[in-house]
Amino acid sequence: MYVLGLSCFYHDAAACLLKDGVPVGAASEQVFTRRKHDPDFPVHSIRWLLGEAGITVKDLGAVAFYDKPLVKFERMLLSHIATFPKSFPQFVRGMPSWFATKLRVDKALKNELDYTGPILYGSHHMSHAASAYFPSGFEEAAVLTVDGVGEWSTASWGHGVGNKLELKGEIRFPHSLGLLYSAFTLYLGFKVNSGEYKVMGLAPYGEPHYVDNIKRLIHIREDGSFRLDMRYFSFDHGMRMYNKRFEEVMGQPARPLDEGAVTQFHKDVARSIQEVVNEVMVNLARKVVEDTGCTRLCLAGGVALNCVANGHILRESPVTELFVQPAAGDAGGAMGAALWAWHNLLGNKDRWTLETSYLGPGYDDTQIAAALDRYGAVYRRLDRTQLTGQVADLIDQAHVVGWYQGRLEWGPRALGHRSILGDPRNPEMRDIINLKIKMREGFRPFAPSVLEDRASHYFELDGPSPFMLLVSPVREEIRNGPEALPAITHVDGSARVQTINRDQDALYYELISAFQDRTGCGVIVNTSMNVRGEPIVNTPEDAYRCFMRTEMDALACGPFLMMKDEQPKLELSSAAEEFGLD
Repeated sequence: MYVLGLSCFYHDAAACLLKDGVPVGAASEQVFTRRKHDPDFPVHSIRWLLGEAGITVKDLGAVAFYDKPLVKFERMLLSHIATFPKSFPQFVRGMPSWFATKLRVDKALKNELDYTGPILYGSHHMSHAASAYFPSGFEEAAVLTVDGVGEWSTASWGHGVGNKLELKGEIRFPHSLGLLYSAFTLYLGFKVNSGEYKVMGLAPYGEPHYVDNIKRLIHIREDGSFRLDMRYFSFDHGMRMYNKRFEEVMGQPARPLDEGAVTQFHKDVARSIQEVVNEVMVNLARKVVEDTGCTRLCLAGGVALNCVANGHILRESPVTELFVQPAAGDAGGAMGAALWAWHNLLGNKDRWTLETSYLGPGYDDTQIAAALDRYGAVYRRLDRTQLTGQVADLIDQAHVVGWYQGRLEWGPRALGHRSILGDPRNPEMRDIINLKIKMREGFRPFAPSVLEDRASHYFELDGPSPFMLLVSPVREEIRNGPEALPAITHVDGSARVQTINRDQDALYYELISAFQDRTGCGVIVNTSMNVRGEPIVNTPEDAYRCFMRTEMDALACGPFLMMKDEQPKLELSSAAEEFGLD
């Protein structure tokens, strides 16, 4: 039986197809359309999935949607009524999209795919919870979801046993930790729903001087609950996240969007909001452990992508094991909706365990060679040992290497299939990649990929972190000794760690092992292969264009290795046209 899970119409649209409870694949729409955070109906993702499975729409047993549009619409209407007439401009602006698309999943399925079969609507936070619990591998676990808002819920908690999952409590709109963090993202001059990572990366440069100011905006209780003081916010009725009173509490006007210098004040505010998020998430984790009696915790929702808070949960709460779904945000709701339907509604008991995130599109050697030939690329085909050895040598020689292999990662993190790699020992590597390749702010940190059996040597980490969703301190003797890793050590001495073992990805494991054989270092710099403002690369063409438009030195695309200085010139107008840029 095939079940298709969908999430769309807000941000990060995605699709996931299950065959007898096991994913055929999962992907975000943005990787096909090249529109970052694309919210539209994920027709390209669906068509890829159907092709991957070798089926047609008629073979689908059901489609599961990740939330309940009518309940969400009810919340919108009641919020507008409660805050009228202040809400009238937002009401007028927002209603057309509701009637045209957001309330008509059935219409989109019929128009785009000619699908008229059953549609199952799961609640937003149940979809988040299912995306974390069912693939966790835990026979029993506590479950916590935290995000901006679903229908009414902004956080929920519950309990999973076997193939049954139940949510037992919630915090409701407008009281939202995710929306609070987004408000500060905008206040600091970054875009909501894409700049939250920047706030997290900026925080270690500051001091928590404004925690008390922020706690005038949010009232935190020991039992894990919290309430926003809505006198300072306008997201419930207006076109802005907050009002002038918010700025008065913080002591300065907002930084204009993506303009002006990032000052020490902004760094201190970023650190302060991170401290508040850490406190709330630890309190919530304690509550759900107390309520369920389970110390294994499954975590999902957009706030679960805050890997700093995740590390605090492991260190400061009773949680002993933590599973965070790699696509923890709204995209992951597509997988969660399908798994919820398969287990909770259809009663299927056998559960699939998510061991790697490599669920997206992949391209074979023939397809890659054909794509490279279309650009006239100059490449050498290497066997497996030659490829890992030569790339390890290039990294050791301070080259920046694109690494394009296998199937695309599910979720926002590159985990060794669509990655840019560098030498973590090189103190200049972070600036080189940030400014010359990623074209982004210099304060943004880079993550290490580390051999799992060597992780505890470098980091204060007791277990695996396969999806790069835990921040851990770099051991002091590493930071201050001959094995220092300045390119991946953030200013506060931490790192967002990805552990890798042979079962997850043998080729990537062999590459890091080859680097260790040459250098004694079992760590490499790993960041996603994309430039600022673009999604992670998907096709071989995407990878080659990214390689040529940046100052990457080499690209390993499948078994083919290319050096930048050997390539024919790529016409920028052609690349701009293909990317849809002005």
